[in-house]
Amino acid sequence: MTNTKTNNLGIWMDHANAFLTEFTAEPMTTTKLESAFTHEQKEASLIKSEQLSHNKEQHEQASFYKKLGEVILLHTEVLLFGPTDAKVELHNMLKADHHFDNIKIEVKNTDKMNEGEQQRFVRSHFSKKY
Repeated sequence: MTNTKTNNLGIWMDHANAFLTEFTAEPMTTTKLESAFTHEQKEASLIKSEQLSHNKEQHEQASFYKKLGEVILLHTEVLLFGPTDAKVELHNMLKADHHFDNIKIEVKNTDKMNEGEQQRFVRSHFSKKY
């Protein structure tokens, strides 16, 4: 991702991964951002304590969403999509933060997608607007 403000970004996400695709005229590229709380960490934490696991998971999820928010601030329009509630959780967090007031954010439900499908979905979504 670049450090200059660009127009449109699509983010396919679940609770563990986010695939960020900038809508550009050139060949689009997708960047992967992973949550630090892996499945293995979750299993290890569950053995210790369910409460400890829940607290660690919430902390890691908040950190994951914060990283996504930093990228989103570099764009004017963002499409959050994917099969889980992660996109809705992120959207709710962003709506509560006034730094994101001037960024148009849309949320759409989709199935699991590979990189090519994600890029076509982003292209289709933003092409309809222009």
